[in-house]
Amino acid sequence: MNELLDKMLANSGLEEKLADEIRTAGRLKKVKAGELIFGSDERGGGMPIVLQGLLKVMRQDEHHNEVFLYYLEGGETCAMSIACCLEGRNTGFHVMAEEDSIVWMIPNSYLDAWMVKYLSFRKFVFSSYQTRFDELLTTIDSVVFHNMDERLLKYLLDTQQATGTFKIQKTHQQIANELNTSRVVVSRLLKGLEADGKIELHRNCIEIL
Repeated sequence: MNELLDKMLANSGLEEKLADEIRTAGRLKKVKAGELIFGSDERGGGMPIVLQGLLKVMRQDEHHNEVFLYYLEGGETCAMSIACCLEGRNTGFHVMAEEDSIVWMIPNSYLDAWMVKYLSFRKFVFSSYQTRFDELLTTIDSVVFHNMDERLLKYLLDTQQATGTFKIQKTHQQIANELNTSRVVVSRLLKGLEADGKIELHRNCIEIL
């Protein structure tokens, strides 16, 4: 697994000294699809860097309703988790493996010092903030300005881009949970997309055409 970490660090633009500290400070974490990396009630569970696989970030309200925010792919980290680590507050969201994944977890205690000590780490964090901020704006635009059928199609296309496959292995209920709507609504809209020739429905699988 060190090869995955070395490859990520080689492409990150981080100073070699910082790269060495990341190797020493972090720990490898393997997660199965559907497994929680950390929950919304944790006070910063560390900074996850995706080495392989795909994670998804979900927001949950006090009634346990959920909505999908964005994906984390190889080489990426979660800006919100960094903020929670630095401030020592509850995350208010949770990170889950969308598929079997390998993650390098950095403990909270290193982040403050690295922010001061390494310019490249600050740039890495700010770049992550900007990427996640842009994705959140897109999500907000989707919720506020788009109809549910447009939100659903965008969700399917985002999933296709993140996973690299045109076949999305999810049930209608799973999609409904992530879009914070009902399964009946999702099933009806998927049938409409199929009638429009945009997708093809299979058992627990949606193929984007």
